[in-house]
Amino acid sequence: MRTHQMIITRGLSFFLATAGLLSVSLPIHAAEQKPVVAVAPVKSVAVASGAVEDTLPTCLTRIPQGATPGQRLIAEQSCQRDEVDRTSMRSVPGR
Repeated sequence: MRTHQMIITRGLSFFLATAGLLSVSLPIHAAEQKPVVAVAPVKSVAVASGAVEDTLPTCLTRIPQGATPGQRLIAEQSCQRDEVDRTSMRSVPGR
């Protein structure tokens, strides 16, 4: 029983010592810092997203410049999908 207590105590001491070493902050060199990406402001558009008056170019201008390639792809596909929906709504007579 005494051996188990000693093993647990030493293990806990080792763990706490290791955790203490990991929490020490190390200096960061300029080469290790991630570059800051400046995002250009998006111009304001008076047409609401999804409105019948919305157009494909207007929808595409609402995609943020700082979007990742994946986010941009999804946004472009959404704009194209909405344009197809708007085109079909415009083709209905009497609207």
